[in-house]
Amino acid sequence: RLPLTMLGESEFFSSPPRKAVRFGGTVTEILKKYKQGDTVDYDLLMTQLDDPEIKDAQIINWLQEFRDAVAQLTKEFEHVVSKILKLPWLSRSPMVVEEYLAFLSNLVSAQTVYLRSCLSMLVSSFVPGRIVIQENGVDVSDSEDEDENLPRNFDICHRALQIITKYVPSTPQFLMPILVEKFPFANKAARILECYVHNLLRITVYFPVLRLKILELVVEKILKLDVSASRNDIEDAEETVAETKNGLSTCAEEGLFDMDEDEEKQKIRLSPPNDEMAHPVAQRLDILMSVLLAYIKDFCYDNGELVLTRTKELYRDLIVVFDKLVLPTHASCHVQYFMFYICSFKLGLAEAFLEHLWKMMQNPNNPAVIRQAAAGYIGSFLARATYIPVVTVKTCLDLLVPWIHNYIDSQDAGMKAYCDVALHGSFYSACQAVFYIFIFRYKQILDGNLKEGLTYLQNLNFERIVMCQLNPLKVCLPSVVNLFAAITRKYQLAFCYTVIERNNRQLIPVVKSSTGGHLIQICTNPLDSFFPFDPYILKRSKKIFSGIYRVWEDLSLQDIQVPQKITKLETAEDEEDDDFLKGESLPNETIGITPNSFESHMHSPSSAGSPLAVFPLHHF
Repeated sequence: RLPLTMLGESEFFSSPPRKAVRFGGTVTEILKKYKQGDTVDYDLLMTQLDDPEIKDAQIINWLQEFRDAVAQLTKEFEHVVSKILKLPWLSRSPMVVEEYLAFLSNLVSAQTVYLRSCLSMLVSSFVPGRIVIQENGVDVSDSEDEDENLPRNFDICHRALQIITKYVPSTPQFLMPILVEKFPFANKAARILECYVHNLLRITVYFPVLRLKILELVVEKILKLDVSASRNDIEDAEETVAETKNGLSTCAEEGLFDMDEDEEKQKIRLSPPNDEMAHPVAQRLDILMSVLLAYIKDFCYDNGELVLTRTKELYRDLIVVFDKLVLPTHASCHVQYFMFYICSFKLGLAEAFLEHLWKMMQNPNNPAVIRQAAAGYIGSFLARATYIPVVTVKTCLDLLVPWIHNYIDSQDAGMKAYCDVALHGSFYSACQAVFYIFIFRYKQILDGNLKEGLTYLQNLNFERIVMCQLNPLKVCLPSVVNLFAAITRKYQLAFCYTVIERNNRQLIPVVKSSTGGHLIQICTNPLDSFFPFDPYILKRSKKIFSGIYRVWEDLSLQDIQVPQKITKLETAEDEEDDDFLKGESLPNETIGITPNSFESHMHSPSSAGSPLAVFPLHHF
C-alpha cells in the first residue's frame, strides 16, 4: 500500500483511512452518550483534538467521522466544532487539506449556524501566523511566520471560501463584516498588513459583489495611515537617516575602525535599505500603496492588453470611494494617487475624472469645502499628469476661465465685491487652479506657434481677473502668485505687481467672516489650500509613476525675462473701475524664485478649481 503522502486526490477519496490509535467510540456514539449525560468519552475526544502531536492519519480519521455525524453537530456542540476549526490543517498534507475542505462543506450546508465561525477561521489565516519561542516559560521571541508555504496556504483559504459559497450562496454578505472585524491594527507589522490587504483584494476577483466595499475598506485604512504621517514628518525622518549615514561615512574616512563587530552591526541597522522608508508609518503606507496599485494594474490588464470593460468597472468603483473618503479629507498626501494611476491607462478615463470633478466644483449644492477640494484636484491633476495633452488643458481653461469671468460679472459691481474667502471660496479656488495650470503648462501652450499660443492666452483676459475687486492675488498662495506674475509679465499677459505690492503694504487681515465681524491674523494660505498631486515621496511605490508624473522645473532667468520679439500689449486701465490702484507703478526688478519656496507651498492642501467639458466614457 502506498504511503499516505503519495496518494493522489482520486485515490484519497476512494481509499479508506488508515487505522489510528484512538480511545473511546466513534464520534456518533460519543455525541449520543454526551446527550445522555455520559461525558467521559466526550472529554477524552476534546483532549485528543487538543493534542499538538496529532498525526495526519488521526486528523483524517476524525474528520471523516465528523462528516458522518454532521447532522448531530447542533449549537449544543459548538465547543467541539470550535476545536475542529482550530486544528492546524493548513500546514498538513494535501490529504488532510482535502478532507478538511470536505468537512467544511458538509458542516455549513447542514449547520449554517457555524458559517460565521468557518469564515472567521479562514479570514484569520490571511496573515502570517505568530511564532513564539519560550525559555523557562518566558516568551523570548515573537515574530511573523515567514513560512515558504504562505502563498499555498492563502490559495487554499480562497479555494475554501469559494467552495463554501457553492453550498451557501449568501456567504459574501456574511463575509464582509468579518473582513472589517479582522483587519489588523495600523501599528501591526508591514508584512501582516500587506498580506491581509493582498488577500482582501484577491477576494474581489471571485466575489465581484464585494469589490466596492472591499476597496472602500482598503482605501479607508490606507487613508488613516496617510494622514497620520505628514509630508514634513516623512521628510524629516529621511533627513535624519541621511545624516546618520553621512556620520558613519565620516567615521570610516577618519579611520575609526576600532568599534567592535556588534556596535558596527547596530549602527548599520539604523539605516534602512534604499527602498525602505525611515518613517515606520510611511513604510507601511508605501507597501500598502504598492499592493493597491499593483491590484489596479493586474485587474485592468490581461497579458499586457488593457481590458476596457473591467477597467471601466473598476474606475466606477474607485470614483465612488474617492468621493466618499478621499475628496472630503484634507491634506492627504499619497492615497489619492490611485485615481492618478488608473486615469493614466486611457485618456477617456482622465477626461471622465476631470468632468466629474468639474461637476462637483460648480454644483452650488455641494459644501464649499468639497467644491474647493474638487477645484484643487482639477488644477493639480492637469498640471502634473504628463498623459493629459495640451488640447485637453486648453479645453479645461476654455471652461474654467469664462466661469471666473461670469462670477466677476455677477459679483464685482455688487455689495459683496470685496475680498472674503468665506463668500467667494470657490472663485478663489478656481483662480488658483487657473494660475497653477498656467505655471505648469504655459510652455506646451506656446510650443510650435508662439503667435497662436499668445493669442489664445491673451483671449483668456488674465488682466481682468487679477485686477477685479475680489482681488484673487491676495488670497492665492504667494508661491503661485509670484510665479504667475513673473510669467505673465514676460509675455505681457497681465501686470500683477501693482496689485501684489498693494496687497503686501496692506496690513489689515483678510476678512474670514461673511458678516464682516471677526478677523483673522494675516496668513499666506487663507484658502487653507493644498495641491493633492504634490510630489510623491514613498520610495517603493513611487517607481510606478515614472514617466506619467510631471516634475516641477525651476524657472531660469530666461523664462521670466521679456523677449524682444513680443510686442508690448496696450494696457489702458479703466481708472473708474480700478481707482483703488491709482498711483501704483510696475516694478522693474525681476523677482527671485527658488524651487524650495515654490514647492514648500505646494505641500499644503490646495483648493483651486477648474471646470471641465463633458467627456463621456464612450471616448474609449
